[in-house]
Amino acid sequence: MAAASPAEWTAFLSLGLSVHAALSVPYFVFVDADLADFDPRPVVRRVRPLVWDAVRSEPLYPLLREWDNARTAARNAVLDVAALLLLLTTSPKGALR
Repeated sequence: MAAASPAEWTAFLSLGLSVHAALSVPYFVFVDADLADFDPRPVVRRVRPLVWDAVRSEPLYPLLREWDNARTAARNAVLDVAALLLLLTTSPKGALR
């Protein structure tokens, strides 16, 4: 029987550590946990003003304006292409062929 190489020892050690860590996660999450620990509302109350202030900041206004213009232009381009395809693929009832 051949001896194990250092790479095999390292792989086995890594596997053992990762399995131990994965199985330990539920213990560390739920040990001494209260229902309030899983309530996201306090975090949302702290983060919402920061996000709102960032959106309302002056440097973002041009970026948001350009994003809205690009979105509108893309929508109009899609509608134009759809209308053109509709015109090119259909024929009126009285048209000669």
